Amino acid sequence: MALLAIALGMCIATAMIAVGTDVGDKISDDLRRNGGNLVLTPIEDTLDVNLGGVDLKPASEGAYITESDLPKMKGIFWGNSIVGFVPYLTDQKTVEFNSRSFKADLIGTYFDQPLQYGKEEFSTGARSVNGWWKVEGSWPKDEQPSGANAEVLAGSRLAQENGLTTGSEVEVQGRKLRVSGILNTGGAEDQALVAPLHVVQQIVGKPNKVRRVVVSAKTKPEDAFARRDPEKLKPADRDRWYCTPYANSIAFQIHEALPNVRVDQIRQVEQNQGKVLSRISGMMLLLTLAALLASALAVSAAMAATILERRHEVGLMKSLGASNGSVASLFLTEAAFLAVAGAVIGFFGGAALAHRIGQTVFGSAIAVQPVVLALVICAALLVTLVGSIGAVRKAMQFDPAVVLRGDA
Repeated sequence: MALLAIALGMCIATAMIAVGTDVGDKISDDLRRNGGNLVLTPIEDTLDVNLGGVDLKPASEGAYITESDLPKMKGIFWGNSIVGFVPYLTDQKTVEFNSRSFKADLIGTYFDQPLQYGKEEFSTGARSVNGWWKVEGSWPKDEQPSGANAEVLAGSRLAQENGLTTGSEVEVQGRKLRVSGILNTGGAEDQALVAPLHVVQQIVGKPNKVRRVVVSAKTKPEDAFARRDPEKLKPADRDRWYCTPYANSIAFQIHEALPNVRVDQIRQVEQNQGKVLSRISGMMLLLTLAALLASALAVSAAMAATILERRHEVGLMKSLGASNGSVASLFLTEAAFLAVAGAVIGFFGGAALAHRIGQTVFGSAIAVQPVVLALVICAALLVTLVGSIGAVRKAMQFDPAVVLRGDA
């Protein structure tokens, strides 16, 4: 019974530790698939101009980000944490279709654009970052053969209102475009044509320019230290802040790499991640503590019953000169073997349970690190010691004469 109690308790503890160490990345990946957590805009758009006590907002039409500078983000300290980014260039144009015309936003972006920074090659775009974009048909290719009509996506509402379908050909400023798919996002893109970035740059006459970039980065949930001003920190604290993958420290580093760009957090994503992780971590901690407490109580009951059954052995040992320490070491050694055996059984059971939780909740396996076995063995020894100490103390108090006489 003690072995079973330890094994069950360690099974729950193993599963919760494994899920707890991996759940942050799983939730972060899920949130990243639902959009970025940083947005880049031209710094000229945010400059405050004051003339004669009157605030003058800068004209935003002339402010752009240089597209060729974007791969520099992969060169920052936390460059590997940047999962991807999606640039946007938007302009309203007249669209010709079936001898009639209508106004629509023309959005240029990356779909799955191959890029290179130094020797590192990577791909990025809406297909990997904007997981909620649903396309009926096929995605356009970023690099398309010269001379062929460029492929675009038509927003679902725009397509419904104007009779656009997959395969339709439209014309924008003399450039023929073929609709390869119908896009449904639930946002402004549903009323727009979404095309490869270089195609829109050619149409609007803004080569190598973008207006906005959404960045998806794996970050550590924001805490009080993350919100401190790095300029007011001591050098050691500033280094720790700089070398921690907070969203604002990554934003700070992107601004260092791209000085003409303002980087802001999409705070809903970061705050949701922190809240979800906090609640899940609290729940798993509560379950783990409850399982360990239940194991300790079960071990205590089982050890008490065992010592009561073996009281004559204890009395005989003491009558032959065994000390209290010898008696205690005998039972504690037996308990330690039970703890190790229960921990090993519980570890493999917990690994299977963690795998099942990962497949059911996150759709992917949860890896159980070997170091978890050492933690589980230590926890099992502690739980067994706590559960056994009361019964062992009772055994140390047995009077040999009374026990052997059968009065106890």
